[in-house]
Amino acid sequence: MTDIAAPRDVTHARVLRIALPIVLSNATIPILGAVDTAVVGQMGQAAPIGAVGVGAVILSAIYWVFGFLRMGTTGLAAQAEGEGNRAEVAAILTRVLIIGLGGGAAVIVVQPLLFAGAFLISPASAEVEALARSYMGIRIWSAPAAIAIYGIIGWLIARERTAAVLVLQVWMNGVNVILDLWFVLGLGWGVDGVAFATFLAEWSGLAMGLWLCRAAFRAPGWRDRARVLDRAKLVRMAKVNSDILVRSLLLQSIFLSFILIASDFGDVTLAATQVLVQFLQITAHGLDGFAFAAEAMVGQALGARAVATVRRAALLSSLWGLVLCGLLSASFWAIGPWLIDVMADVPEVQAEGRVYLPWIVAVPVMGLAAWMLDGVFIGATRTADMRNMMILSAAGYYAALLVLVPAFGMHGLWAAMHASFVLRALTLWARYPALERAAA
Repeated sequence: MTDIAAPRDVTHARVLRIALPIVLSNATIPILGAVDTAVVGQMGQAAPIGAVGVGAVILSAIYWVFGFLRMGTTGLAAQAEGEGNRAEVAAILTRVLIIGLGGGAAVIVVQPLLFAGAFLISPASAEVEALARSYMGIRIWSAPAAIAIYGIIGWLIARERTAAVLVLQVWMNGVNVILDLWFVLGLGWGVDGVAFATFLAEWSGLAMGLWLCRAAFRAPGWRDRARVLDRAKLVRMAKVNSDILVRSLLLQSIFLSFILIASDFGDVTLAATQVLVQFLQITAHGLDGFAFAAEAMVGQALGARAVATVRRAALLSSLWGLVLCGLLSASFWAIGPWLIDVMADVPEVQAEGRVYLPWIVAVPVMGLAAWMLDGVFIGATRTADMRNMMILSAAGYYAALLVLVPAFGMHGLWAAMHASFVLRALTLWARYPALERAAA
């Protein structure tokens, strides 16, 4: 049933209620990688550590391609929620589960090609490759669960159930850590034990996700075949997801090129850059909470045809994002040198990291508008704008590389990265009036 009602008030409490569980959820992400590394490190050999690291990176890159499922689902489901169309909200959940499970099955089928291509691009020693292949050969069988969870998380965010997202993340990581310790340290399964732990954690995560979404399965909409397979809805979902995929690939190319170019400046500079990139990841994980709040609130307001509420949702979530960015920048300035020393116990790398630390101090403030506008445009499903503006921003970034790197070296590279943040913000801001006109 569709029943467009008055939009919900956008308040500070509502923003924080959506954002804070995501911030906490994201804080758990690095813990799992640290535990994986620590348990295989107890084996006393370098190859297992490298194998788990390489295998996890390859699988993350493969699954990352399906990241559009999280973002696209949030925008579409939030708008259906704002319209009061509960049957469509339930049908969207079924669609994303079909896409996620089907996409995971396809990954399993083509795994030999994917693994061969990965090691062709980034070869490893024979021992590391053999162990990594064994690790990935086990974990790949949970690909349907891992990819479907993207859709479930997007659906929960759309309904502002971010506390449930936190529960899901803590559950999966908790199961993974416990099984890591049991399989590797208790049973001595080594690299395969780490893989089996993640395999079981991801399938248990899917079960937990479905349980958290159980209310949707009490209504008939989720199994209404005609609604779920409605051609117009499927075409719209495909369009939204394909736009986000193109945008994400371009964004990934920026970060990948940044690391590759940094490697040209020598091992010390590359190591320092890798350390400083962790600060950037902290910023991204923190701002995700407020960007996700914007996605949910803007999507619901747009579904309710409430232009003023769309604007207030964008402004209020960005205001709290600015507060977080100020805290992050101040923290990076105050304790950044100490954090660099903790992460890199090499004097040359520590000194190099301090040289470029001011660029990292500026990242939260310079990147705020880009992250928040991404959230606004995802909630509004203005994905063609996101794709087109990312094309312009990426072109500007690569042009900046050609000019700034030869002239200023590594400082030029960091300047180009900051230019990409500013270009994303300016180009999306130029399209914001069209978003409000569409909302009306």
